[in-house]
Amino acid sequence: MAFFAPRLDRIKHSPIAAATQRVRELQAQGRDIIGLTIGEPDFATPDNVKRAVVEAMARNETRYTNADGTDELKEAVRTKFRRENGLDYARDQVTIANGAKQIVFNAMMATLTPGDEVLIPAPFWVSYLDMALLVDGTPKVIVCSEESGFKLTPAQLDAAITPRTKWFVLNSPSNPTGAAYSRTELKTLADVLLRHPQVWILSDDIYEHLLFDDREFATIAQVEPRLFDRTLTVNGVSKTYSMTGWRIGYAGGPKELIRNMAKLQSQSTSNPCSISQAAAVEALTGPQEYVRMRALEFQQRRDVVVAMLNAAPGLKCRTPDGAFYTYPSCAGALGSKTPNGKMLATEQDFVMYLLDNGVASVQGETYGLSPYVRLSIATDLDTLKEACGRIQHACEALS
Repeated sequence: MAFFAPRLDRIKHSPIAAATQRVRELQAQGRDIIGLTIGEPDFATPDNVKRAVVEAMARNETRYTNADGTDELKEAVRTKFRRENGLDYARDQVTIANGAKQIVFNAMMATLTPGDEVLIPAPFWVSYLDMALLVDGTPKVIVCSEESGFKLTPAQLDAAITPRTKWFVLNSPSNPTGAAYSRTELKTLADVLLRHPQVWILSDDIYEHLLFDDREFATIAQVEPRLFDRTLTVNGVSKTYSMTGWRIGYAGGPKELIRNMAKLQSQSTSNPCSISQAAAVEALTGPQEYVRMRALEFQQRRDVVVAMLNAAPGLKCRTPDGAFYTYPSCAGALGSKTPNGKMLATEQDFVMYLLDNGVASVQGETYGLSPYVRLSIATDLDTLKEACGRIQHACEALS
């Protein structure tokens, strides 16, 4: 009899985590590798947030909290949603978890039954698909082409919905492409969803504050209030406040969904870290000026990286609307030969060729659309210039 559950055969280890671990291993061996694989801001957690956690420890706030978060953090989240998104959630419509990733998992685990469909526009964040598979859902990937700005059209959405569709996952700005939906674009998608009342919306807004070129952020429950009662609005402190390791995500949604997600969490991880919750309260309610400053710095990095990638033979890179990734096509490099005579037949070949030249990236197949590579720009500008210089040199050496 097999020891491990068959459900594990449905999923794979996170390729992003695997790529990042491989970079660390190579660097530990003395290899000169610039890792552009992980979506983690290089900025430090703000000082006021650090002070808040020290003060929380001094107050001995180091014990269990409510399973799905303290009242103080839920109130801070409620205030944030009203202030920035025009969404008015009651306290029992808010949940806190160990990162936004757990929020998404809890939602799918609490709702999906065999045969329930989850619509996932591609390119997509890798965990959406595997989470749906793990909890007996049926992911339906809808490919969004570069010609459409890597964004879903209303016609595509309408055609993909069936009576078994339970969730539609919407990530804007997007990982991995940085594509962001305008209010008008969200309204056209909302008009489709209004015709299909069985479909719930999971709006992953984790990159909300990383928008470029003076774009205005909007979230779908704000744009179309008639969808409020079947939308889970997901966010967290990781990207905006450089708090990836603190592991705090939050969401607002329908009361019964939130209650059942809390029940699930009470029997899995229980409460998120108590002092991390205190830090998140300060992040959400304290000074916010640096948030925009950091977004502008990411925009500067984006401009430099996109220009350098487009100057590399065989690469073509669309300018992202937000987040901190670029997603260049490597189609023009495929079919070429490396200086040692190896043919680059696939994007994986190209990714390994870049690694040989000192730059680590992630292949587009991971995100559901090939032939592309994802490069994180969440590192300092000098390092990014060096990485792009290596990429240019590697592409110029192809024949």
